[in-house]
Amino acid sequence: QVQLVESGGGLVQAGGALRLSCAASGRTFSNYAMGWFRQAPGKEREFVAGTNWSGGSTYYADSVKGRFTFSRNNARNTVYLQMSSLKPEDTAVYYCAARVGNVVITAGAGYDYWGQGTQVTVSS
Repeated sequence: QVQLVESGGGLVQAGGALRLSCAASGRTFSNYAMGWFRQAPGKEREFVAGTNWSGGSTYYADSVKGRFTFSRNNARNTVYLQMSSLKPEDTAVYYCAARVGNVVITAGAGYDYWGQGTQVTVSS
């Protein structure tokens, strides 16, 4: 079992920045590929970014590419999502997720563990 706890969400004006953190506990963190997803009201959950074991391979949704940066610190069992140039359409609950293995996938169904989510609200 892996437990994931997100933090860092909040209210920010358009153009601002936030850094989300996701702390993991349980099994060896470095055995998991990690992902960030988000779900806005009335919309389906969507992939935001993902990284493999080492953080050496990272993938982003087109909608956040160039604005968001995903990083991980295996020594601290933590992943981060640095978000900048935020837009109102980034408003959503953001979830981190872990999947066994070293392959990043964009389908949420492929992830084994999920955090409880953290709300990000971007005002215009």
